[in-house]
Amino acid sequence: MYFTGIIIGASSFLCIGLFHPIVIKAEYHFGTSCWWVFLLVALGCIAGSLSTAATIPSTILGVVAFTSLWSILELFKQRERVAKGWFPKNPKRNSR
Repeated sequence: MYFTGIIIGASSFLCIGLFHPIVIKAEYHFGTSCWWVFLLVALGCIAGSLSTAATIPSTILGVVAFTSLWSILELFKQRERVAKGWFPKNPKRNSR
């Protein structure tokens, strides 16, 4: 039996599941000004994925990279959701 697909699928599921609350918390505490952190994580994971010969770690790094890139878009969408009142606004942070 080969577990590569199951491992990659479960890792993708966990990665997406973990980045969702990270985006919400990042927008709450820092606003959209922290988008560059997600970009740096993505670029680092892309470099790691390209330089890793093993299939599973390379694929997981690729998934983390593109989940991080997608999180940049979600960070700005989260700002819109907060403006609509769907999520709480941080009262201590005035800049938007």
